Amino acid sequence: MNTQRLAEAVERRLDRFEREEVGRRIWKRDYTVWRPEPKEITDRLGWLTVHEAMRERIPDLTSFAEQCASAGLRTAVLAGMGGSSLAPEVFRETFGVAEGALELVVLDTTHPDQIRAVEGGLDLDQTLFVIASKSGGTTETLSHFAYFWDKVPDGSRFVCITDPGTSLQKLAEERGFRRVFQNQPDIGGRYSALSHFGLVNAALVGVDLQGLLAGAREMSEACGPDVPAIKNPGMALGAAMGEAASEGRDKLTLILPDAIHAMGYWIEQLIAESTGKEGKGILPVEGEDLGTTDAYGGDRLFVATGIPDGETLDALVEAGHPEIRIPFDDAIEMGGEMFRWEFATAVAGAVIGIQPFDQPDVQSAKDATKRILAEGQIPDVDPGNLDQLLSRAEPGDYLAIHAYIPRNQENIRRLHEIRMRLRDRLRIATTVGFGPRFLHSTGQLHKGGPNTGLFVQVVDPPQSDLAIPGQAYSFGHLIAAQASGDLIALRARDRRVARVSLAELESA
Repeated sequence: MNTQRLAEAVERRLDRFEREEVGRRIWKRDYTVWRPEPKEITDRLGWLTVHEAMRERIPDLTSFAEQCASAGLRTAVLAGMGGSSLAPEVFRETFGVAEGALELVVLDTTHPDQIRAVEGGLDLDQTLFVIASKSGGTTETLSHFAYFWDKVPDGSRFVCITDPGTSLQKLAEERGFRRVFQNQPDIGGRYSALSHFGLVNAALVGVDLQGLLAGAREMSEACGPDVPAIKNPGMALGAAMGEAASEGRDKLTLILPDAIHAMGYWIEQLIAESTGKEGKGILPVEGEDLGTTDAYGGDRLFVATGIPDGETLDALVEAGHPEIRIPFDDAIEMGGEMFRWEFATAVAGAVIGIQPFDQPDVQSAKDATKRILAEGQIPDVDPGNLDQLLSRAEPGDYLAIHAYIPRNQENIRRLHEIRMRLRDRLRIATTVGFGPRFLHSTGQLHKGGPNTGLFVQVVDPPQSDLAIPGQAYSFGHLIAAQASGDLIALRARDRRVARVSLAELESA
């Protein structure tokens, strides 16, 4: 399927959507677009209009951020996982920190070395802790809270973002948190970028919330219920994603300009967790360098935002790879682009025949981890053989590196070099995820999507451990349980997986 054939398939799909009034039905919250029953659909469509509700809250969010700065707070540490942390990280990396605003540090790991490194960079007397969890029961986030509350037992230094009525809300009220932000409950985590989960943190670093949400409004109107399907940018992108995947082009390879490169982290979760289930799925490939034609198999769809390296991308198109180009002028357009991708992902789910708002396979790794923690001992697991694993790579497969090591610049650099060498050697798509962060992002696709993944766990022992106040296990024990739990969950689904150290992976 080249670009021309994809365009023809998209035109046919959009014509069908127009006849079936799919756009209008999505805006009417019609669950039958995806399933004959409403479970985890009708209560997950708040993202369609949350930007309008949040526009009214801009003065409050701005005032809150100013009060924090006036109180002498200089850094905010966000304890959250997946949908609670990725959009804030994107906002921080994209827009930086405005003058007089707070620095933002995202803590979405249980690795004791990384937690210690974060703590070492803080002046605890000037730090605000943002504890964010939709469910209120996220193990990693509550562990972060317990650790830092033990260091700073002062409610005025903590903020909570959660759904109404959760145990976390109750805890925050009991401890006298500075603020408790109750999020609109009909929004799933990966669709929550433009809700309190994203915008409280964006306000703290001084992002232009008016500009961000103006872009979201403009894009939502462009994708509105009365817009013909052929002119709907979100529907067109979603139809292309779905049609390409149906023809085997299920490795959606992102090409993003430097100004918004971090947005790939967020798009990766949105697509992977939404579409990877029932043996189907679209693999978002974020962070790969753009290669020459001989680096790719026939399973890629390239989506380029802005003006990429024209000659290289043109050569890929001439070689038969389909492409989509999305215009881009300014980073503040990100609010609109987030809405476009949310709408497109929902539409792609309808095309490939899955329900895009649940995550039925995420729980398996959590359950395995809980069993290990309850038993009190990390089980011996067969690490497998890396060379044998890589030798089993076939066209249409992908390589996912699961790194249970600190997410720092050095490890990011080393793993990037490894994935590029393996991409070029094996001619398959590659991804890198740091554990346990990726379990709340791409973990659903790994277990619920097609069985085309080669999974490499990278596990190195921490230099030293940290206790979790109130728990019988430490952070070191927790991340070891998470790595083993995920390996067990992958093998229970007959996935191909091996475990190595970082040095062993480099030598391979």
